[in-house]
Amino acid sequence: MTKKKRTLYSDAAAILAAGMLITGALGWPAAARAQTKVPIKGNDIGGVVTSANGPEPGVWVIAETRELPTRFARMVVTDDQGRYVVPDLPQVHFKVWVRGYGLIDSPKVDADPGKQLNLTAVTAPSDAAAAKYYPAIYWYSMLKIPGPEQFGGTGDIPKNLKFTDYLNLIKSNGCIGCHQLGGWATRTIPAAFANLGSSENSWARRILSGQAGPIMVYILEGQLARAPIKYLAAWTDRVAAGELPPVKPQRPSGRERDLVVTTWNYGDAKHYVHDEIATDKRNPSVNAYGRIFGSPEYSTDNLPIVDPVKNTATTFHAPVRDADMPYSLGYPGDAADLKPLAPSAYWGNEQIWDNHINNHNSMFDEKGRLWLAAAVRGVKDPAYCGKNSDLVSAKLFPLSASHRQLAMLDPKTMKYTFVDTCFQTHHLQFGFDKNDTLWTSSGGAGGDGRDAQAVGWLNTKKFLETGDAVHSQGWTALIVDTAGTGKREGVSYTEPGEPLQAGKDMRIGGAFYAIMPSPVDGTVWGTLQAHGPDEPGAVVRIDPGPNPPATALSEIYRVPLPGFGPRGADIDSKGVVWVSLSSGHLGRFDRSKCKGPLNGPKATGDHCPEGWSFYRYPGPGFAGIGDNSAESSYYTWVDQHNTLGLGNDVPVSTGNLNDGLIAFVGGQMIVMKVPYPTGFYAKGLDGRIDDPNGGWKGRGLWTSSADRVPWHQEGGKGMTPMVVHIQMRPNPLAD
Repeated sequence: MTKKKRTLYSDAAAILAAGMLITGALGWPAAARAQTKVPIKGNDIGGVVTSANGPEPGVWVIAETRELPTRFARMVVTDDQGRYVVPDLPQVHFKVWVRGYGLIDSPKVDADPGKQLNLTAVTAPSDAAAAKYYPAIYWYSMLKIPGPEQFGGTGDIPKNLKFTDYLNLIKSNGCIGCHQLGGWATRTIPAAFANLGSSENSWARRILSGQAGPIMVYILEGQLARAPIKYLAAWTDRVAAGELPPVKPQRPSGRERDLVVTTWNYGDAKHYVHDEIATDKRNPSVNAYGRIFGSPEYSTDNLPIVDPVKNTATTFHAPVRDADMPYSLGYPGDAADLKPLAPSAYWGNEQIWDNHINNHNSMFDEKGRLWLAAAVRGVKDPAYCGKNSDLVSAKLFPLSASHRQLAMLDPKTMKYTFVDTCFQTHHLQFGFDKNDTLWTSSGGAGGDGRDAQAVGWLNTKKFLETGDAVHSQGWTALIVDTAGTGKREGVSYTEPGEPLQAGKDMRIGGAFYAIMPSPVDGTVWGTLQAHGPDEPGAVVRIDPGPNPPATALSEIYRVPLPGFGPRGADIDSKGVVWVSLSSGHLGRFDRSKCKGPLNGPKATGDHCPEGWSFYRYPGPGFAGIGDNSAESSYYTWVDQHNTLGLGNDVPVSTGNLNDGLIAFVGGQMIVMKVPYPTGFYAKGLDGRIDDPNGGWKGRGLWTSSADRVPWHQEGGKGMTPMVVHIQMRPNPLAD
């Protein structure tokens, strides 16, 4: 045995002996006293977490360093004996501490990889101190929801607004569509707005703040006619008076203790990241161990990039084609204005968002090229997009404007290529065909009107061969075969809102939010968000046919109660759609269960309730409205290729009020919490296999946190967005 090894073992023995003396004095059980040493390797930190109550199972151990080019943290959960292993750490100095429900953070301890480190947890001195670490959902569910007597024109809620419309707007498709509610930053009133006569005045003022003020005002003052403001004010008043959540969270258990969560900071404190991408969804071994690219949407033209091997964070400045292109901040009333509507509590009157490219979402192809939903020019479409064009798509459904087109970035050379499209882009997904067709949604609930009500595609094989974007693209309106002929009846169809006519097809209004090519049959699915009374939202299936768009037909399937409010969705390898719902459910739609005709005059959206199943998200719900979860999931992604290690076809939702991701496995919800910093909020995710033979270390999920408001995270102003890697070990001590 070498001197180094003897010293290591001697140190460990000393620690073990000291631990046994302490635990013996406290009278802990013999089984607990025996477990004070954990096998580790030279790049691990491991040990046992104890408190005055004995070993602490199901708490988080956080190891953080700022000695790398970007802030790096790795987090694990203790096993049933309080043991932990933080694996595979870079050889730098770390600060290590314990966080958990029922505790307050322990003092941060200096540590180096390769050493045993037993930690002492600190029991919370009060329920109030413990509650500071609760996920946002425990606080937001304290918000009072108006009762049935307030709807239908009898109260201060708009007469045409239903109860489900109200919930939809204060959850995923409204107030929680851009950031958490319930975290410290939102359950308290900023000092800048605290002395305005009443808490209602404070809330009315806070929603004016910054460049995103218009969209907040539109939702709360416009769509909801200011009704929620008094409830939000009462909520923060109760929190300020010391009221605590009536329900306490349970500590992680089962597979939730097998998690390894790693975070890297990227971007900067003023600019947010909407999404990230790590690989090609069809082949998750693409870009193995490669860089993670962020999509900064409305905030900046600088794409944030993390190299998880080198632990570096860099940026790439994406250009636009037209030198005089104006700022790209969405359509009027959408995401942002050029100038703050009113001073922000954090940034005053500063214009912090200044982008042109408006990169909402990106996807890797099979060769590792990055395709971006990004603006390359101004809003007005070229003439060949209009009704006098010789393009078939334009003849069938002419377009005049698009706020976002396509671009391609080659990560090997960093060459950036413009791809001008007539149709608007939003989310991207590659099909499973020989042309590597890139399918695009156009956005939310139809804010751009008719121009956003098209689904577009790019034949990337043809474009890469010819460079001809004009003739490599196509698009279609959403046409339902209500005529019942099994084919598309030319250009004559009933428009949205018009009554059906015999012998005519029907065009669906609204815009695809999510988009998902099926790996089964060449169809393409999308979601329509709820966008008004009697529109609970839907999933839509497009069959392109042999000659799209002329042969493209759609089917619509509305979400029945208890579900409502779809947003992000994905499809599994069997063709089943999984969708995040504002109702607090994970929705599942299986077309093969439909009993009635899927075309004809009765196939207008409500003809297949039997295809739907609903699974309640975890966490408490709002009081007084029956069994519900306040969770407001933004997006669901399906792990078709077992990139996490829980099996194929596992749906994973963004659980933004649960502070993490949520996997649905075997009928159970597994919460994969990001414990530090609090304030996790993601709009998408993907999974990558870096090494198919590397066990759990060779695979994992990737996501990005802190959309729109990085300063709402724990740490406040100065915090930046994060790349988050979530891995699943076979057990909490696996190395």
